[in-house]
Amino acid sequence: MAALGVLLLAITPVLLIGSAQPIRARRAMVVSQDDIASRVGVAIMRDGGNAMDAAVATALALAVTYPTAGNIGGGGFLIYRPVEGPPVAYDFRETAPGGSFPAMFVRDGEYDPVIHHNSHLAVGVPGTVAGLHLAWSEHGVLPWRRLVEPAVALAGDGFAMSDVLARSLAGVLPRMADYPASVAQFSKQGEPYQAGETFRQPDLALTLTRIAERGPAGFYEGETAELIEREMAANGGLMTRADLAAYRAVRRRPITGTYRGYEIISMPPVSSGGAAVIQILNILEGYDLSASGAGSAATTHLIIEAMRRAYADRARYLGDPAFNPSLPLDHLTSKDYAEELRETIREERASVSSSDSFVWPTEGLETTHVSVVDGARNAVSMTYTLEQGYGSKITVPGAGFLLNNEMGDFNGAPGLTTERGLIGTEPNLAEPGKRMLSSMTPTIVAQDGRFVMATGSPGGRSIINTVLLTILNVVDFRMNIQEAVDAPRLHHQWLPDETRYERWGLSPDTLALLSSMGHTMVETRVQGAVSAIFYNARENVLEAAEDRRRASAAVGF
Repeated sequence: MAALGVLLLAITPVLLIGSAQPIRARRAMVVSQDDIASRVGVAIMRDGGNAMDAAVATALALAVTYPTAGNIGGGGFLIYRPVEGPPVAYDFRETAPGGSFPAMFVRDGEYDPVIHHNSHLAVGVPGTVAGLHLAWSEHGVLPWRRLVEPAVALAGDGFAMSDVLARSLAGVLPRMADYPASVAQFSKQGEPYQAGETFRQPDLALTLTRIAERGPAGFYEGETAELIEREMAANGGLMTRADLAAYRAVRRRPITGTYRGYEIISMPPVSSGGAAVIQILNILEGYDLSASGAGSAATTHLIIEAMRRAYADRARYLGDPAFNPSLPLDHLTSKDYAEELRETIREERASVSSSDSFVWPTEGLETTHVSVVDGARNAVSMTYTLEQGYGSKITVPGAGFLLNNEMGDFNGAPGLTTERGLIGTEPNLAEPGKRMLSSMTPTIVAQDGRFVMATGSPGGRSIINTVLLTILNVVDFRMNIQEAVDAPRLHHQWLPDETRYERWGLSPDTLALLSSMGHTMVETRVQGAVSAIFYNARENVLEAAEDRRRASAAVGF
């Protein structure tokens, strides 16, 4: 075994990175998955807005230009780190409607995945408008209406359909066939849009105008709420105007940890991301990863084993803290617990994930992330989503926006455990007003009181590991931010007991060594789409990365 250990360390890492340099800006930067939306955010900061103003305006623009995941009918999380004062987290995750109950996705004694993920029962109470407004009200400087106006104009006047969006809409259109309002919204009388054509959304413009004029009341009350309730009532959904009126975004204290002298600031439950990232980093802090090298079998093995343990704990313990008062968050993220977990890791052999242990529901991949830093170095990291691409595929007639299918993130049924990744443990069963567990991981890194990096990604359960690897690439392997984002990714989530790695991301020798250690390695195409900004303190400049795996736009000045 000793000889094998030497061999593991000797393997030359193979990284799929080029010599590309980051996009640089002296004053401010926005990174999102859409160029139009990123430019909206930059324009807001040029007009005197701060990072929070820009993040809100970018998110609202994405609801128009990036309907895959940009939204007002979904929810998410936001981390804000001001230059002065403590960081703060905003939880605007969707909630279960008042009529929800743990076995609501069971029919005739059997779990029904269709109603769990693809029906009006899959729709949670949206949180985006409330969350953006709460964060703006406490930290923004420009008028609310000014932040909504660009989205209103984009929806009403339209914008040129990109090739990426045209192809995406053409692909999803057949799955919208059961919802006439969606077909009308996202096609030309059933025919797909072509790249270059003007895409107008007049109903969405009217809804956004109500939000501009009345704030959250323009969404959770009045005409918009009536239109949502009408759609739900006509199609077996549970959400009512009372559910909408009762919704509140929640200000929380971020979860924090340290890693090799860096402060990690991330989202607490009901997001599982912050706890998992900090737990994995705590485990890995006990190893010299820079010595074994990025991409080596030795390093990759340790990362997989740390991921495996954090995801097992995620499934066992995490859920909405309002419904889980005994959640052992401090223990899970402690250095002492990480030391205990390190003692269970064999450096020459993979652990085995048990099929009768902890698994979790499937999360959609089509989330989106926004990172913003302003001239004062206030920073926002925000991840929000509809769950799956285009959410439930249900457009509210007359309102012009898509509804989420986030109820699919609750466990399917009490006591249910399958090899496909469903469980019925108590922490994440549906209950009225409960927030469903999420993997979204908006994260900010600081050092010595100074902003270092804002990062996050879409990708369902792989979000956690995508954010983790970006941090490791910067801190341990000294990559610039573009190299860190370009570097190959991998993902292990406890069950199924396999490691997914990006195509060509590991050398044949490394793959062979990992297999000999007992790892099941499965090739995948791409993982995640990081939006990250790094502060180069030596040159006093912001550096951003565009993730080539998907559409990405870094804009600064």
